[in-house]
Amino acid sequence: MTYASFTSEIVYGETQPLITPLITNEFTKEIRIVFRSGQSMKAHKTSFPITVMIVQGCIDFGVGEDRYILNSGDVVALEGNVVHDLNALEDSIVRLSLHKSDSVARVNGVLKL
Repeated sequence: MTYASFTSEIVYGETQPLITPLITNEFTKEIRIVFRSGQSMKAHKTSFPITVMIVQGCIDFGVGEDRYILNSGDVVALEGNVVHDLNALEDSIVRLSLHKSDSVARVNGVLKL
């Protein structure tokens, strides 16, 4: 068994979201992204499908030209190669589930865009 908590030991990045891998196994990678209000991840995409869940807070989530306001408990799934972005409307915790072939390094690279 592997244990992790999305809501304990929260640390915020001063200038950008903080990305923390919590669980990696042969099936998935579970990532916590912690945003301060106003922080964002610029438009990006991955070759693999992803699932994004708002654990806490409120995120303005862009998919292509469309915008969605996602609140605590909301979850979305995207196929690969779909351009998306995230903007925190308040302090937020986001769960990102990656395909086993995707990488945490790629997610960290989004912050450098």
